[in-house]
Amino acid sequence: MKKLITALFFLFFGIIQLQAQIGSNPDVPDHTPMMNKTWEAIDKMAYKVTYNGAKKVYTPFYPKELKALENKIVELPGYMVPLHSGRNHKNFMMSVLPVMQCQFCGSNGIPPMVEVTLKGSAIKFSEDPIKLKGKMIFTKDPLKGNAEIQIVDAEPIK
Repeated sequence: MKKLITALFFLFFGIIQLQAQIGSNPDVPDHTPMMNKTWEAIDKMAYKVTYNGAKKVYTPFYPKELKALENKIVELPGYMVPLHSGRNHKNFMMSVLPVMQCQFCGSNGIPPMVEVTLKGSAIKFSEDPIKLKGKMIFTKDPLKGNAEIQIVDAEPIK
């Protein structure tokens, strides 16, 4: 009987703890939503798969909504994803989701990201969302080291 009472106690305590987990209250988001029309266009980028002998070659495909943003100045809110260690960054990735949520990548796909190069000084890394304004360009050959979509000459917007 003691074992049953102990088991019920732990079950009850476990249920109470589960309800206190982050994300259990639908009125409180786990992060600030960043998705806007620009991110929605970026999220539509896909890859065409071709073959060079037995080797698969992935070529970025930019749909017309995204292609319309090429060489245009865009404003983009998001979260910094550092490319290098350090406190200050002039070149980094920017994601629609915070880097701390990357542990969930793969369960619902990878969130859309762009590479950012700042026009001015480096900025300090922050887990808080930032907003940038810069020129969107597409990399002609992303296999040579740069992301397919870049925001260049970017400036933080306060």
